[in-house]
Amino acid sequence: MRVPNADLFYPRTIMDSEFLPGEASGSGSVDSDFGFAFNDSNFSDRVLRIEIMPDLPETKSDADGCSSIADWARNRKRRREDFKKETDVVVQREEQILNCNMPDTVDGVTYENQDEEAVEMIEESPSDVGLNSNQIGNDTAHSNDSTWNIDCSTVLRVKTIHISSPILAAKSPFFYKLFSNGTRESEQRHVTLRIHASEETAFLDLLNFMYSNTLSTTTPTALLDVLMAADKFEVASCMRYCSRLLQNLPMTCESALLYLDLPSSVLMADAVQPLTDVAKQFLAARYKDVTKFQVEVLNLPLTGIEAVFSSDDLQVASEDAVYDFVLKWARTHYSKLEERREVLATRLGRLIRFPYMTCRKLKKMLTCNDFDPELASKVVLEALFFKAETPYRQRALASEEANVTYRFVERAYKYRPVKVVEFELPRQQCVVYLDLKREECVHLFPAGRVYSQAFHLGGQGFFLSAHCNMDQQSSFHCFGLFLGMQEKGSVTFTVDYVFAARSKPTEDYVSKYKGNYTFTGGKAVGYRNLFGIPWTAFMADDSIYFINGILHLSAELTIRQ
Repeated sequence: MRVPNADLFYPRTIMDSEFLPGEASGSGSVDSDFGFAFNDSNFSDRVLRIEIMPDLPETKSDADGCSSIADWARNRKRRREDFKKETDVVVQREEQILNCNMPDTVDGVTYENQDEEAVEMIEESPSDVGLNSNQIGNDTAHSNDSTWNIDCSTVLRVKTIHISSPILAAKSPFFYKLFSNGTRESEQRHVTLRIHASEETAFLDLLNFMYSNTLSTTTPTALLDVLMAADKFEVASCMRYCSRLLQNLPMTCESALLYLDLPSSVLMADAVQPLTDVAKQFLAARYKDVTKFQVEVLNLPLTGIEAVFSSDDLQVASEDAVYDFVLKWARTHYSKLEERREVLATRLGRLIRFPYMTCRKLKKMLTCNDFDPELASKVVLEALFFKAETPYRQRALASEEANVTYRFVERAYKYRPVKVVEFELPRQQCVVYLDLKREECVHLFPAGRVYSQAFHLGGQGFFLSAHCNMDQQSSFHCFGLFLGMQEKGSVTFTVDYVFAARSKPTEDYVSKYKGNYTFTGGKAVGYRNLFGIPWTAFMADDSIYFINGILHLSAELTIRQ
């Protein structure tokens, strides 16, 4: 593919690999199908000699077959480090017998010239020719990496394919660099690639894709193999193609976790991002209600935990529950304190939205040994500053950092967050502020209720609950507000309370009801019709109680002496 005023073989040229097969490119053209030219000497300028080497002893060959995603994952995990290793490249002027008297590494590039005495040449840097990711030379010549300590004389089989260097170079930076690295040998007709037996099928499928822009394989395991090969040989368009096909296959927890556990080089590729996004969304939706799957979620790997607890739609009682669960998971999977602190600081801490934790839980965090004290102080201070901001400023902060972090984004908690102002003198007293969105109130009809997070007064736990219920005469629906005490048992507690709500036009808090009540464990007191109007009038578009779509409620509690 050619872009106006751009040379096809200039390094910055936009290659076909930057576009999906069949999609319009920057020049308005569509990828062409060169399938007819694959392995056809009439349309080829080079010969690719593929030497199939044996896999490592502990590696199961793909020839044995992987019947499921689980088999593929176990097999791939054993040879994860090997799959992305450097590729041996031998360029020959004419077909030659491979010279295997090489150093104890295959990071080098060996060239043989039939017309002259055979010599061994080492490129300056593989990054310059796109062959390796590590520096080669004396350092690698003395490498003791057992992955590559294999007998170079062992070649299981050889396959010869006629190739077109312009087609491969346009699709792959790897082949572009191989054919244009500026050396005399890069212009030779015969090129030899050495791959492992487990890579053979995937590599041949990849070569065919670079000509035809399609794959004949449709099974998940085969597509994953091709995806890995496409990453290794830098064929982004094939990575996108495989990613798209995998997205269209039925997703399971097993496959989603596998996609998130692919090698980092694959995960970092833009072409695979849509697949990992879908995998994360699947896990987040599957474990949306964490309380129903506590055992399963506790056994998830780190990537799974990150996918689940990154979700804004997580159904949890409060952010305190998230904190407790993440801490429990870390203690289960990281028994050593240093390792646990490291993963909490670098990975898990990002999942906890500290500004929405209660002050009591934040206080406990400061004395929690699992967190580095300096980190704990920093996040607690940030959370308290956020709580002190006005609702408008809080929303602005969440919006400003939406693309960087989600720590300021409020989840869909089962228990709504509250703000509490406490006083010790002259009497133990607190003022609790509860905000409800109009949408939340809509969902209360006809008999729903929503609870606040717990708050404390005089050492006792209390909560507010908003209801949609019938009035005393059961003649119409209305909005009710209740105050309850958490603790059950013989504890008694007498409290004076005042319920208030902001209303237009002044937007000040206006007292609605006052009273006192002697609480015993598990009891609640309140008003079935807080505003004295039917539900329809309360929810009307011109309702005086919704200010910018928010219902602002408050409860003032004082311990009676």
